[in-house]
Amino acid sequence: MDDTADVREMYGDYLTAHGFRVSTAPDGERGIARATHQRPDVIVMDLSMPKIDGITAIKYLKSDPRTRDVPVILLTGYPFKAIEQGALEAGADVFLTKPCLPEDLEAHVERLVRKRHAA
Repeated sequence: MDDTADVREMYGDYLTAHGFRVSTAPDGERGIARATHQRPDVIVMDLSMPKIDGITAIKYLKSDPRTRDVPVILLTGYPFKAIEQGALEAGADVFLTKPCLPEDLEAHVERLVRKRHAA
């Protein structure tokens, strides 16, 4: 979930090229709808999005039994400790700041997928 098309395309294309199936959404509202319907292994989302922001989306996803156990990576351009703390308290598993190398994001996605399937 990211409101910037270039960001969705860059990370989506990279993860797809490395063997992941990717579904994207331009805002938190559509992202939540896709996540509850598709039940992904990992969710990567931006903080600042239209309709529903990242923190609110995380809280919603973590309160829904269909998505409660899905790990969330918050990927944002706001590198502030208070935002990181708020994201982690809301239920984010990983907090990353942009710019983030695609291979760094991939490493976190891979680790969370392995961890989820091992549980």
